Amino acid sequence: MSISNSTALKYERLDPDVRLMLLVRDDDAPAFEELVLRYQARLITVLTHLVGHRDQAEDLAQDVFLRVYRARKRYVPGAKFSTWLFTIANNVARNAIRSRSRRQEVLIAPQASGAMGANPLEQLALAASGQTPTRQLDKSEMAEIVQLAMTSLNDRQRMAVLLSKFEEMSYADIADVMDLTPQAIKSLLSRARGNLRDILQPYLTDGQMPPENGQ
Repeated sequence: MSISNSTALKYERLDPDVRLMLLVRDDDAPAFEELVLRYQARLITVLTHLVGHRDQAEDLAQDVFLRVYRARKRYVPGAKFSTWLFTIANNVARNAIRSRSRRQEVLIAPQASGAMGANPLEQLALAASGQTPTRQLDKSEMAEIVQLAMTSLNDRQRMAVLLSKFEEMSYADIADVMDLTPQAIKSLLSRARGNLRDILQPYLTDGQMPPENGQ
């Protein structure tokens, strides 16, 4: 789909990262380094939660940036830079997950990725459960339980949740990334919250651990 000049100019005016990417299009190496600096940790966090292995997430993040650089000469801003970047990341992650499924590897629960990785999901989980734990939990225990709960979500629900909680994207932006409608994203997030609630409530009320592999 072609992008009109008015749309491109709008995003160039509103998004400083778009302006950096336009410099990258003109072979400005420091601009590309700045984009990598701004987004690398964020990409790795989201990809780790998607694919379950931080080492693989780091490799996939490099692949995403390589694709960005290779596409620089064709770049025309039709969305916020973060939306375009995470669209590429979504495609890369889906390819990696499909490849792993063909090899019939077992998904390992993602490892907590520091303060940024745990807190947004913990907040989501507690909000979804509609209650606070009836007993005191340490941070590592809560992070582990939330990670197990996240593995129960299907790939699309997990991606929508991660973009919503980590990147604070709107329904419209998530829809652009995932090639769905905003209403479909709203439904995905609603089902994800329901699934998290069903899994987490037994744990928060009586300490019953969720299953390690969601259905």
